[in-house]
Amino acid sequence: MTTPATTLDFQVHKTELTSTSVRELPEVALAEGKIRLRIESFALTSNNITYAAFGDAMNYWGFYPLAAEAEGTASAWGRIPVWGFATVVESRAEGVAVGEKFYGYYPMASSVVLMPTRVSASSFVDGAAHRAPLAAVYNQYLRCSTDPFYTADTEAIQALLRPLFITSWLIDDFLADNSFFCSVASIQHPQRGVMLLSSASSKTAYGTAFQLAQRDGIEVVGLTSAGNVAFCESLGCYHRVLRYDQLDQINADAAAVYIDFAGNADLRRAIHTRFVNLKHSSSIGGTHVEQLGGAKDLPGPRATLFFAPAQIKKRTAEWGGAGLGQRLVVAWRSFTAKVSHADAPWLTVEHHAGADAVQAAYMHVLAGRGDPRIGHVLSLLK
Repeated sequence: MTTPATTLDFQVHKTELTSTSVRELPEVALAEGKIRLRIESFALTSNNITYAAFGDAMNYWGFYPLAAEAEGTASAWGRIPVWGFATVVESRAEGVAVGEKFYGYYPMASSVVLMPTRVSASSFVDGAAHRAPLAAVYNQYLRCSTDPFYTADTEAIQALLRPLFITSWLIDDFLADNSFFCSVASIQHPQRGVMLLSSASSKTAYGTAFQLAQRDGIEVVGLTSAGNVAFCESLGCYHRVLRYDQLDQINADAAAVYIDFAGNADLRRAIHTRFVNLKHSSSIGGTHVEQLGGAKDLPGPRATLFFAPAQIKKRTAEWGGAGLGQRLVVAWRSFTAKVSHADAPWLTVEHHAGADAVQAAYMHVLAGRGDPRIGHVLSLLK
């Protein structure tokens, strides 16, 4: 295990995501009001690649800036935030005790220092000044001892799927909140609306499909590469699964909504060009890093970026935090029961420990070569 005097820090070049470095940094003395946590495990998925790809545009690099950035000096390197679990090993903050475990948004590192504010029986908020303007949902850390989502035997599934499924749930909720942009079948328009989901084998996509499949009046169509068709069909949450070159099997005049999880500019243009009745085009992620962009001068509706925290803020205002949380927990339990079903699990977890293993797993996920049946849980601790 990493010695207490140092921490391992995984850093990525902001404009060359294939360039990485694991650096051993000295741990600073803990100031009053702060805590030090040992980061025991975190998930790495294509969603984290999206964080890096949109790191500047959406300030994902801003959650854990390097020392030089904190002092106002730009750095070519950054820390990709990840979801995982950490245990308090030192505390100078009232209300947070050594030994407590928290779920939250951490750097790819072996430890981290946070400044708890708004401490409650369920959570705290990191009060670091640089995080104040960032999306609040990413700044909250949940006590595992009181978290209704938490069970010790499902930590890996939580790290891998919980943030992605919450995004999936919010996408479905956003579409329903907007009447599926009038693409739902009605008496006047009996043709079923078509939800087109790219990168259909990705966890966020099939979580969205799982939710959408429970809606009446829409057809959920998964778009994927040839090698992933069988996997997507085995899930049972898509009404149809098509290869990317099979768009011609869908009526060109279908009332359609495009939910883009891939960020593939050529596919986006093909969909905007073919579907003359495209009602909405939403970009969720960017797993094809080299093809980000390409949203200008497209026929049909403007391609817009879906930002999950905005829908959380809206629903929290309407339902209250407890009301939103209750809905999410119910949906989460239903989803994970399916994903973890012993007879036909959707996901098998692989664990990777140590700097070399973390680097190898990162490069594997970045290259997009991952088996959709495999989820990667990492730790820089050995």
